[in-house]
Amino acid sequence: MITKKRIGGVIGVLAGGMSAEREVSLKSGNAVYKALQAMGYNAVFIDASDNICESLKREGVGLVFIALHGGHGENGAIQGLLDVVGIPYTGSGVLASAIAMDKEASKKIFLYHDIPVAPFVVVQHSTFKAQSSNLYSFLVTRYSLLKDMEMPWVIKPSCEGSSIGVSIVKNKDEIKGAIQQAFPYGKKIIIEQYIRGKEIQIGILGQRVLGGVEVRPSKEFYNYEAKYTAGLTEYILPPEVDDSIYDVLKATALKAHNALGCRGATRVDLILDSRGTPYVLEVNTIPGLTETSLLPKIAALAGMGFQDLIEEMLRLAIE
Repeated sequence: MITKKRIGGVIGVLAGGMSAEREVSLKSGNAVYKALQAMGYNAVFIDASDNICESLKREGVGLVFIALHGGHGENGAIQGLLDVVGIPYTGSGVLASAIAMDKEASKKIFLYHDIPVAPFVVVQHSTFKAQSSNLYSFLVTRYSLLKDMEMPWVIKPSCEGSSIGVSIVKNKDEIKGAIQQAFPYGKKIIIEQYIRGKEIQIGILGQRVLGGVEVRPSKEFYNYEAKYTAGLTEYILPPEVDDSIYDVLKATALKAHNALGCRGATRVDLILDSRGTPYVLEVNTIPGLTETSLLPKIAALAGMGFQDLIEEMLRLAIE
C-alpha cells in the first residue's frame, strides 16, 4: 500500500482523447476511476478531448493516471505536456512512448539489441501515390526484401494501436485494399512477414515480469473486434508452452521493455513460431484496462487483483 498523503493533490484519470481508440480508452479510464474511488483515493475523471491544461489546473491534479490509447496520449505528446507543467504520471516517459508507438523506430531498436522481429519494410504514403498500376511488381522492385517474403504479409499503420488498420494479405490482389485501409492512420505503413505461431502477451510492471497469456482468437487474428468483444477470444493462462520456452518469452519481453527505456506497466506482444523462436511485435506502453484487457488477466495470474495493479502503477509513478 502506498501512503495517500504522498500524492500531492487529486489523481486525474486522463482518458478518451481524439484517437481511433477513444472508446476503448474511455472504458479503461472508467475502470481505473472506479477502482481509485473504491480504494478511497481522491480521483477525478478527465476527458482528454477537452482543454487538458485547464482541467488539470481546475481540479488541482497532483498526479495523472494516463488511460489514453493511441494518438497524442500514447506517442509522448501528453507525457511531454505533463513534464512541462511538472505533474507526475503513470507509465513511460516521452522518448520511450514515442518510440514504442512508432513501429519502424521500435523495430530498428529491437534489431540493434538482437531482439527478433519479423522481416519488414516501411512504405511512405508519397511512394504509394506514385505507384504503377501493378502494385505488387512496383513494391518488390522498390523493396528488394519483399521478393524473398512469401505471403501472407501483414500490412499495418506504423503508428497506431489496437490492431486498427491491420490486414493479413494472402495474395497480390489484396495488397491495394490493405494499403488503402492502413494509410488513413498515418503517413507510413509497415509490410512485414506473417509469422505463423502462438500469439502470446507478456505483462511487465517496473522490472517485474508478471507472466503471460496466450490468445486464441476466433477471428483470423487478434484484431480490434477480437480484442474488445467478449467471447471472441480464448485466453490461456499461463500460455501452453514448455517452461523453458516460457522463460525465453519472459526474458525477451523484459529485454524489449528495457531496450525502449519503458517504465511502469507495459504489455509486450509476441509471436512464438513452430521452432520456438519468439518474435516481438510491439510494446504497449499504456496497456488496456477494460474487462477484456490482457494486463489485468496477467496480473490476476500473478496473484494481483485489479485494485492492487492500479495502486502499484501509482507507486511506480510516484517513485
